[in-house]
Amino acid sequence: MKVIIIEDEKPSARRLNRMLERENMPVDVMLHSVSEAIEWFKNNEHPDLIFLDIQLSDGLSFEIFEVIDIKSAIIFTTAYDEYALQAFKLNSIDYLLKPIDEDELIAAVEKYKERAPQTQNVQLNFEDIKKLLVNPIERTYKKRYTVKVGQHLKMIPIDEIECFYSENKGTYLHTTEGRNYLLETSLEHLEDELSPEIFYRVSRKFYININAIKDIVSYTNSRLQIKLNNFNEQEIIVSRERVKDFKNWLN
Repeated sequence: MKVIIIEDEKPSARRLNRMLERENMPVDVMLHSVSEAIEWFKNNEHPDLIFLDIQLSDGLSFEIFEVIDIKSAIIFTTAYDEYALQAFKLNSIDYLLKPIDEDELIAAVEKYKERAPQTQNVQLNFEDIKKLLVNPIERTYKKRYTVKVGQHLKMIPIDEIECFYSENKGTYLHTTEGRNYLLETSLEHLEDELSPEIFYRVSRKFYININAIKDIVSYTNSRLQIKLNNFNEQEIIVSRERVKDFKNWLN
């Protein structure tokens, strides 16, 4: 299988390359701009699979497809908010949200391998995708969650939730009153329900509410520790790979 990476941030490209090598998927070449990619495609046999960043240093990666008729399968790597990514689902494209999680990478690769014969025959409407990314449609997000307390159901407004977290295969919410409630869902399912302006997934275990942050402290290995107003059950650590995006989210 021939695999290439098109990514303008060279540290991110090298990290993805290492992750793929661990999955026995060596990368043939790494490209870093629209112009470089176009020139390469003109002079080389197209690969089976492309890992493609949306925003490159000299423009959107969709500009490549305006010049080159690419038949390769594509897995996008992107830092775009989840609400815009419905475009990819509608167009049968896989995507990985940055910073890339290794388990999610493995799942995407396995999905590609399962449907490889038909993947390259998918007709992709890149113009529609580009429009959605530039002018994302309005989304409504959950305003409350309902939890079970004994024989009763309790409604908790979203602004009373400090964080969501996973523990022992369960998903919990923690309230501003210091209470924990078990949810009948997973953190992954919360992605489409929470406003990205209010909630951020700092790790595989935590979504935090920006209004609940009490302190942010430097931590070992260039990481950050988040302290919330009332949550004390576990340490909340922003991984080194997520620190840059987390700081951008704060702004």
